[in-house]
Amino acid sequence: MSTYRAYQVTGQRQFELVDREVLPPASGHVRVRVHNCGVCHSDVLAVEGLRADPGLPVVPGHEVVGVVDAVGDDVATWAPGDRVGLGFLGGQCGVCEYCRRGDFVNCTDQPQPGTSEDGGYAEIVYARATGLVRVPEELGAAVAAPLLCAGVTTFNALRNVPAAPGALVGIQGLGGLGHLGVQYARALGFRVATIARGPEKAELAQALGADVYIDSAAEDPGAALTALGGAAAIVATAASGASMSPLVAGLAPRGQLVVVGAAPDPIEVSTSDLIFGGRSIVGSLTGSAAENEDNLAFSVANGITPMIEAVPFDDAPKAYERMMSGKARFRVVLDIAK
Repeated sequence: MSTYRAYQVTGQRQFELVDREVLPPASGHVRVRVHNCGVCHSDVLAVEGLRADPGLPVVPGHEVVGVVDAVGDDVATWAPGDRVGLGFLGGQCGVCEYCRRGDFVNCTDQPQPGTSEDGGYAEIVYARATGLVRVPEELGAAVAAPLLCAGVTTFNALRNVPAAPGALVGIQGLGGLGHLGVQYARALGFRVATIARGPEKAELAQALGADVYIDSAAEDPGAALTALGGAAAIVATAASGASMSPLVAGLAPRGQLVVVGAAPDPIEVSTSDLIFGGRSIVGSLTGSAAENEDNLAFSVANGITPMIEAVPFDDAPKAYERMMSGKARFRVVLDIAK
């Protein structure tokens, strides 16, 4: 192949299917032939023009699974034929202050596939070697793709909470992030309370591993959690600060509200809820490539899989609209290899 197809976007939702020239990868980079790419809510950064220069075309997508096609100079860790993934972070630089201290997630010179550089709505993607994730053969590409962003986001948030096995942990929201969070929390040995709106979600929550379902439309979720003894941690996945605000009161002493859902509105909290009991609110952002490999291995070992809707590559704009509608159950994935 001398060219490959890609969906690039400019402005706001201006998709265009284009042919691009296949080029050798730059030094320190690899070329990946894409098999599947998840459609994530963070794709709004590119598609809705929420980036530095939305007039420049960029290919969205950062939940990429494929096979290494070629490697550039100074790449010794990957070879053609390797099965790899690429998530929200495109590879640490290795030399900034945060990298020198091992905090690769906060690297100050790290590309974001699908936002600051071309991503996976394409037959080919180029990536820094340091950003690649080795994908186990046991995972199908369509299933592995959402785990590279939604999966590692909830997995890392949960495994870093100050909670012992058997402790009550809340998962707020039962969407693309939350339905994975319930599975991870259960597999990590926690007692799981799922908080969502509406009684119709109770059956799914319990099927995924929740011990308790709290309908936040029918009762105060903070009071409900307190009645259960208080949550050691709550992972908030819903994109609503207003829905997160009542949760702090449901934390046990030293409990932690971990925010992973990006919301346009603020979280409102009573200072007394923080002071008395020493409760805290923290944010958690995805994970490094090595942590993503931990996530995939844990998912394989515990049978954790996303619920997906597969969409042909040619329908990428429709796939994005489906994701934005909020009606997908629960992760939309582009089938590019076919």
